[in-house]
Amino acid sequence: MKHRILGTTSSLEVSSIGLGCMAMSHGYGEPADKKEMIKLIRIAHDLGVTFFDTAEVYGPYTNEELVGEALEPIRNEVKIATKFGISMNMDDFKQVLDSRPETIRRSVEGSLKRLRTDHIDLYYQHRVDPDVPIADVAGTIKDLMDEGKILHWGLSEAGVNTIREANSILPLSAVQSEFSLFWREPENNLLPVLEELGIGLVPFSPLGKGFLTGGITKDTKFGKHDFRSSVPRFQKENIEANMALVEFVKSIAEKKGITPAQVAISWILYQKPWIVPIPGSRSLKHLEDNIAAADVTYTQEEMAEINATLDTIVIQGNRYNSNNQSHIGN
Repeated sequence: MKHRILGTTSSLEVSSIGLGCMAMSHGYGEPADKKEMIKLIRIAHDLGVTFFDTAEVYGPYTNEELVGEALEPIRNEVKIATKFGISMNMDDFKQVLDSRPETIRRSVEGSLKRLRTDHIDLYYQHRVDPDVPIADVAGTIKDLMDEGKILHWGLSEAGVNTIREANSILPLSAVQSEFSLFWREPENNLLPVLEELGIGLVPFSPLGKGFLTGGITKDTKFGKHDFRSSVPRFQKENIEANMALVEFVKSIAEKKGITPAQVAISWILYQKPWIVPIPGSRSLKHLEDNIAAADVTYTQEEMAEINATLDTIVIQGNRYNSNNQSHIGN
């Protein structure tokens, strides 16, 4: 596995593909077997993954406990990213934001305990809290850095003005955002700003929440605890309308002799050298499939042709409903 440095001013070096651990215990139906997921996380490390992503709200709390137990024997060989600032009603997935300094301090102590570590490699504000100035958040993080509890910090789903302000107070190592063949909006404003400021991008849902793998059809039924059941983009009529993208991804996969998932992940890797996607997985087969995307290559002509066709495909449906909006601000 090749490595990348998140951004041009950061010293945070990680595997070129990370592992998003959320789905192991949160958001995609019933939690997977804990022992099996611990085994899978350790296999991921054996295969070269050194970057693992979680958050206190995943579970809540149980995902951090899982990741902490899995990585404890190899803690010095990996980088752990986690997040603060959101609690969630699991009945309707409604988010409650809280990034007050005292809350951040409670959160970091809880995360350190659950992750079985004395430091967090990358600590994100999970969503911008409109009631707390970003300067107050950055100041609290700076104090925690001075105490050695946090090594790098980042923002998740933040707007470019907030990113600029936060970075001017305390340099950011990374911004996490949804970015994929299924959601290319970051190309317009976010990527240019990150490149200008030297901040890395960590795309979540690089497989379009499973859509780009071709495993979802208009007849797919999502369970009560699968947040996609309430997402407009995954309503039957929108799935049907968006199948043109899936068919295009499949055509690329056939031409190159790879899988649709590998197309989706490798396309992201080719956009910028400071981008590190974090696909999730609950099976060894999918884990191995995703990791193999790091070895896929394209010519400049191939990528230009792919992007030209993508520009002609219009995606239908919002990516969040009113309860689980990403709270992207200015």
